[in-house]
Amino acid sequence: MSHREAVEGIDDLVDWLARGCKPRSQWRIGTEHEKIGFCLETLRPVPYEGERSIRSLLEMLQGEGWEPMLEQDRLIGLRNGPASITLEPGGQLELSGAPLASIFDTCREITDHLHMLRHATEALRIGFLALGFQPKWRRDEIPWMPKERYAIMRRYMPKVGRLGLDMMLRTATVQANLDFDSEKDMARKMRIGLALQPLVTAMFAASPFVDGRPNGYLSNRARAWLHTDPARTGVPACAFAPDFGFRAYVEWALDVPMYFIVRHGRYIDCAGESFRAFLHGRLPQAPGERPTLADWELHLSTLFPDVRLKQYLEMRGADAGPWPWICSLPALWKGLLYDEQACQEAWALCSEWGHAEVVALRHEVARLALGASFRGRRVRDWCIDMLAIASGGLERLAVRNASGEDERVFLQPIEEALSSGRTQAERWLAAFEGSWHGDIDRIFFESVHP
Repeated sequence: MSHREAVEGIDDLVDWLARGCKPRSQWRIGTEHEKIGFCLETLRPVPYEGERSIRSLLEMLQGEGWEPMLEQDRLIGLRNGPASITLEPGGQLELSGAPLASIFDTCREITDHLHMLRHATEALRIGFLALGFQPKWRRDEIPWMPKERYAIMRRYMPKVGRLGLDMMLRTATVQANLDFDSEKDMARKMRIGLALQPLVTAMFAASPFVDGRPNGYLSNRARAWLHTDPARTGVPACAFAPDFGFRAYVEWALDVPMYFIVRHGRYIDCAGESFRAFLHGRLPQAPGERPTLADWELHLSTLFPDVRLKQYLEMRGADAGPWPWICSLPALWKGLLYDEQACQEAWALCSEWGHAEVVALRHEVARLALGASFRGRRVRDWCIDMLAIASGGLERLAVRNASGEDERVFLQPIEEALSSGRTQAERWLAAFEGSWHGDIDRIFFESVHP
């Protein structure tokens, strides 16, 4: 079925997801990470236009295989094969990496990206923060990027959650994308991913500041997601049903209100409308039209659960952080879900956790991270168990570099945090209250990407 042909019914939507199934030999892992930009002299956010701007940065990054991505003649990103560099609403710069065979490949990709970025940012006097939430500037001080989809979301977000605009403008994440070989494999990975995502949020907590001061949360990125839009975020209950599969996810996705469709290269505001109605030709903005698979793929990209299903799975629970943490996230999930023994052990760890428990834990770890409690144990102890399973998985997968090291080397930042019991957020808080003497400007130099 062509991407542009009209969808006949729900079966077409289910089949589109099922096309993501791949044999184990073709499994890859992709990594996406966002960075919050600032001007070195003023520490202010980087605007889209001007001599020192996001547009100027993208123009400098062109070349060496990177082709421009345009919207109404505006440069909004770059593409190089399956990889892309794109803009989030507040000017956060995102690398969506290619699907790669090993975490060593991922590490090289990220290193090359940061090296390329460094040459451009030195010329423009721009820096990029390696944390999960803009630490100083208020929401109304962040310039919006001129993408049509963001204008529609900007109008809609305040109707459904009090921190949706904060999520758009002030957060940054690192994300790992994984494959599955069957519907059953997808369902198991989705359930494990949703259950364990709060533990990842705890380990990766790196956003303790808002408006220049601590506010009691170790992950303000996670806090923003708690108050964004309950219809499209969080932990879909359907994934905890014993018969969960592609059709159940489609049914859930159909009930999430739409944002927009694209026609003739322009975004059309459909915020709040029903994709189910669209499926029957009853979308007010396109009367008589039925959706295409391109419309379906676009709609799926506007859903924001902690694990998102497309033709692969996206693990979305972590704050952005310093360079070593970027590679830690895909290593952790690969170790848990790409080795069969580890996957079974991960399932045994969390299969009895109920939906309501996981939702409650999601709230607790945003505030307390490793210090939260769950089922009578410290979250830190659950994380230690999770890390041990992932480490065993990577050891058995035995992917090695030229020095003979396997991918467990990328778990070191997590090991150090769990050994000390202190997240990156808590290290920054201690510095803020100690050697920084309450000066939030210090974090712009202590947490900047190299």
